[in-house]
Amino acid sequence: QVQLVESGGGLVQAGGPLRLSCAASGRTFSRYVMGWFRQAPGKGREFVAGISWSGGSTKYADSVKGRFTISRENAKNTVYLQMNSLKPEDTAVYYCAADRGVVVTTPYEYDYWGQGTQVTVSS
Repeated sequence: QVQLVESGGGLVQAGGPLRLSCAASGRTFSRYVMGWFRQAPGKGREFVAGISWSGGSTKYADSVKGRFTISRENAKNTVYLQMNSLKPEDTAVYYCAADRGVVVTTPYEYDYWGQGTQVTVSS
């Protein structure tokens, strides 16, 4: 069982940065692939970024490549999403999720989810 708690969301101007954190409970955090997803009003949940259990492999949605960076600190049971050059279209609730397989982009593959944190980018 893994419990996930996101933090770091807020209101930011377009072009600015924001860093999200996701703290996980449990002693087996390092065995999980971690992903970040987002959901804007009226839209489905979409993949943003994923990272392997070791941190050696990452995957990004085309819409965020070059702007967002996912990383993890297994010693702190935490995964991060550094978001730079934010755009109004990045506005959404951001969720972290944990999966025991490989990095995948489909939400239903992930077993555990946080409650989400709101990110709002003003133009």
